[in-house]
Amino acid sequence: MHYLPHGTITSPLGFTAGAVAAHIKKSGKLDVALIASEHNCTAAGVFTKNQVAAAPVLVDKETLQVNRVLLRAVVTNAGNANACTGEQGLADARHMQQLAAEALACSPQQILVLSTGVIGVPLPMDKLANGIASAAAQLGRENGQQAAEAICTTDTFIKQAAVQVPLSGGTVTIGGMAKGAGMIHPNMATMLSVLTTDAAVDPDVLQGMLTAAVEASFNRISVDGDTSTNDTVLLLANGASGAKIDRHQWVEGSDLALFSAALTDLCQTLAKLIVRDGEGATKLIELRVDGTRTKTDAHQIANTIATSPLVKTAFAGSDPNWGRIFAAAGRAGVPFDQRQTTLRVSSDGQTWLTLLENGTPTAYAEADAADIFAQPEIIVWLSFAEGLASDTVWTCDLTHEYVTINADYRT
Repeated sequence: MHYLPHGTITSPLGFTAGAVAAHIKKSGKLDVALIASEHNCTAAGVFTKNQVAAAPVLVDKETLQVNRVLLRAVVTNAGNANACTGEQGLADARHMQQLAAEALACSPQQILVLSTGVIGVPLPMDKLANGIASAAAQLGRENGQQAAEAICTTDTFIKQAAVQVPLSGGTVTIGGMAKGAGMIHPNMATMLSVLTTDAAVDPDVLQGMLTAAVEASFNRISVDGDTSTNDTVLLLANGASGAKIDRHQWVEGSDLALFSAALTDLCQTLAKLIVRDGEGATKLIELRVDGTRTKTDAHQIANTIATSPLVKTAFAGSDPNWGRIFAAAGRAGVPFDQRQTTLRVSSDGQTWLTLLENGTPTAYAEADAADIFAQPEIIVWLSFAEGLASDTVWTCDLTHEYVTINADYRT
């Protein structure tokens, strides 16, 4: 597989996009997007586990229960989450489906809906109606980047990529876009992602691959420990390339395995862009944990470290206060022998500085540790002697700017 230069959501064959400023965002920037396929698509979705699920999440779940093989488009808006808006919110989400369906001459049940922004405010449906109609009127393959821009809220840059995968039936492309900068935590967060592919894939296989990809990517990131109401990842497959993935070929080197690996890699790329753009963040931190009894244990330890305010503020201050990392691991609820634990750090994944070995501090130079902690990308590797399992989580530092952004988000 290889990544396309300037790859977008419309890089796969048969997909187009349109994006407009409907003035839902106060900034007047792009805020409504339509991603459409020229062919019917199979579809898969993964959604927030927050009990306070937004109207578009509920409507998309309903839609995918009755239709996973004839989807045509995803309509999105930013600036308003349509969350905690009661029955009116559900009616408005379905109205968005209707508006997009009318513009594309298809059924509302062929449309999926995404919203992001402020919670508890009704959607301005008059603005949305105009925005959806305008976005539909300018559909084109060249508008993929604009669609990625239109789903942003506090993001400081757009998040998009596309990868090509040679298969036995021909080369297929997977494109993706995502948004998210705050309220980000495993089980997803205030993040949205739309993925497209021109491969032909059975919906059950598509759902399985998406669930696995999300588990290894979007469910392995944390900015602030908050899980949101609107988290959604959607994957549409239209088969326009002519290459079909055999659902019975799950062996190493098969089309199914190659496609699944590329999908997971793309999702990890987008997920790391979200963490890199964490609200107020200055550093991307990769937390590797190995030597645990189970993968769940490794994840629990890594996740506890990733969400520790003391750890995150130490990274913000470039302070190699590794005791905070070790202490966070100790309160993760996973038993281990601290006398057989090793902690290393690196800024490039090649040269490592060992801070703790067999539970004892090493004779490292403080200046060397401080230099690594001052880098924009840091890898923390914590090893135990309990088993053979491992996991990785990505997080960021916690700065004054995060408080500034979120202290007056609505006002």
